[in-house]
Amino acid sequence: MQTGNRFEVKGEMPDRRQLSRLAYAGKLLPPTQRSLFLDGSWAFATRSIARGSRVRALPASDRELRDVAIQSRGVEFDLADYISRNRVAGLLIAHRGSVALEHYDLGLDADARWISMSCAKSVSTTLVGAAIQDGLIGGVEEPLTDYLPQLRGSSYDGVSVRQLLQMTSGVKWDDTHTDPGSERSHMLELQIAQRSGAILDFVASLPRVAPAGSVWNYSTAETHVVGALVQATTGRWLSDYLSEKIWVPFGMQSEATWWLESPEGLEVAGSGIHATLRDYARFGLFLMNDGLIEGKRVLPEGWVAQASASLAIHGKRVDYGYMWWPVPDAEGSFADGAFGARGIFGQFIYVNPRAEVVIAVCSSRSKPKFAEAIVDNDFFNGVVAALR
Repeated sequence: MQTGNRFEVKGEMPDRRQLSRLAYAGKLLPPTQRSLFLDGSWAFATRSIARGSRVRALPASDRELRDVAIQSRGVEFDLADYISRNRVAGLLIAHRGSVALEHYDLGLDADARWISMSCAKSVSTTLVGAAIQDGLIGGVEEPLTDYLPQLRGSSYDGVSVRQLLQMTSGVKWDDTHTDPGSERSHMLELQIAQRSGAILDFVASLPRVAPAGSVWNYSTAETHVVGALVQATTGRWLSDYLSEKIWVPFGMQSEATWWLESPEGLEVAGSGIHATLRDYARFGLFLMNDGLIEGKRVLPEGWVAQASASLAIHGKRVDYGYMWWPVPDAEGSFADGAFGARGIFGQFIYVNPRAEVVIAVCSSRSKPKFAEAIVDNDFFNGVVAALR
């Protein structure tokens, strides 16, 4: 039985560590999963991302979006299909800075926070851009070990900041959440153990399987190193630096939280930000504004385009940037410059600069990946077509 934010199985409170394992394995039934996604802590300590006194308005658009035609996998769907079949808890569509559609379900409301999972990766790399703008990191071609000397002699020796941001370090990693033998599952156990420095020590022990820059491999380990890079260069916890550079000056409405590797330890930079749907949308608007706040540049000029562009490896395109995913239109073109942050179980921040569209999605899908009935990129393209 489940009541409020308490999780009970046959009248007993399950161990929250086991609950976290079951969540990542995609083994929770919908009511328990929904309550967990609304819960900021899981088995992990958290740190607050402070908001300021001013809240950026999200006015209602004069052009309300009532439905969307979605072509996906050879079938036409509509808005009701996307929300119900993809188990969407929150959906906000902003057009030209105004809200064209806002919907809540599954226990989420405008004041509640929801887990963003790997959307945190895109937030973390954005903080690298802020540190470069602040002159604390020399640039993306700098050797990583110039800033993290503790990684000298590890497989990250010789890896540049750019290669870290692009997940092309060549260091071994399997990010399969549902495989108990994967490195990602081992990292989860280290998160649950809550020992300071244990994750970075584990990452530093991994072997190299390819020359740096020669292969792309999705790796949550890379983002944890990004977090260590931000903390080392700014002297600030990621939560505090995010608050200082973006959360307060851009006018987020609510305090958010971020998972930690241990009490008073480093943020788990690859996941674990809990924020409101509206603040996820505001983060997308910040990116669509090219990292400017009230005319002040927070990110280097051109950073957003660089961070969201596909990369080329051995002449082949990889649709990944600095932990942002370029999103093609329905014809496969990238002319709009659209991109997005993605998190398992259906969390998204989609940004289309040319169409001036931002979409924030919070979901509660049954499995970490491939549980969607309708391809999310198809939905995003349907929205853009409806607003043009």
